[in-house]
Amino acid sequence: MKIGILKETQIGERRVSMSPNIAKQLISKGFEILVEEEAGANSSYKNDDYKNAGVHVEKRGVVYKEATILLKINPFDDEDLKLVDKGHVLISQLYHKSNPELIARIAAKGASAFSLDAIPRISRAQDMDVLSSQNNLAGYKAVILGAYEMTKIFPLMMTAAGTITPSRVLIYGVGVAGLQAIATAKRLGAVVEATDIRSETKEQAESLGAKFILVDNEGEVSEGGYAKEASEDYAKRQKEAVNNSLFQADLVITTANIPGRRAPILITEEQVLQMKHGAVIIDLAAAQGGNCEVSKLNETILINGVKVIGTTIAPESVSTNASELFAKNIYNFIMHLTNETQFKWDLEEEITNETLIIKDGTIRNN
Repeated sequence: MKIGILKETQIGERRVSMSPNIAKQLISKGFEILVEEEAGANSSYKNDDYKNAGVHVEKRGVVYKEATILLKINPFDDEDLKLVDKGHVLISQLYHKSNPELIARIAAKGASAFSLDAIPRISRAQDMDVLSSQNNLAGYKAVILGAYEMTKIFPLMMTAAGTITPSRVLIYGVGVAGLQAIATAKRLGAVVEATDIRSETKEQAESLGAKFILVDNEGEVSEGGYAKEASEDYAKRQKEAVNNSLFQADLVITTANIPGRRAPILITEEQVLQMKHGAVIIDLAAAQGGNCEVSKLNETILINGVKVIGTTIAPESVSTNASELFAKNIYNFIMHLTNETQFKWDLEEEITNETLIIKDGTIRNN
């Protein structure tokens, strides 16, 4: 079976879905790999790197014509779909719950499609979980960006001229990105606090050295490993519990997302107005509407001396590492779905059932 690696076309995207190293591993399993010219250039992978791994470097049209499996990181767009045909199997992050029009257009082509963002949060799917691997990098890079934007340093520093107190960092959301942000901020010497609707994350945050701001969640449990949307009562109680830490924070990083829904507002404009002059907010949920009320995607807003940066950050800015991790996730996913390079189409199996959104033009999950 032939696998085609397509160049990402989304503005700002620098990653590629398959690295030469992982492509070589798939070839050793019997697959034939084609890659679109310059697909890996922004991740420091040259065409020759792919050729040396045994990959065929081809023009875009040839990849679509010859490959059965088409790989992308981001959803297939209108230009992509012009070349998609019956018999193609698309694998990417389709964000199908919030993108029904795209799913309908793919189905109309008679193709099949797997959505990587639908991989269930179960132990045997961990090595396929692209959201976790990419969010890990996001948490790290958010702290680095925050350090660059701040006017203070992170660690305690004692000098002949006096002592510099450590910066205070507050993390909203103790998922994969939040945990990495905690670890990175602690390594840089900050005093770190964190909060999450899921009380079960308290131990994880504290194990990394953060003080956990506990809010009685009264049954606000998680769903499938993700935080669910909070009630108005919980949101009010969280705001009251966190305000003191928020108003003292030098850097705030928000990471809360709910799959298929708008990101919850965790910081209101009223709260921003009461924060320290010079504080920085890095809103990692900006693409889903933002956790901060004043956030705007890919913009920096200055309000009463507080810098609010709305970003999806991370994976694109460390594209080499991000691409390698994404590729390994893809490798594990393809090996799970196939037997001797052919799809098993085991619809009774949980991972296949959850991720197979379209089968031969018929919409299954949306």
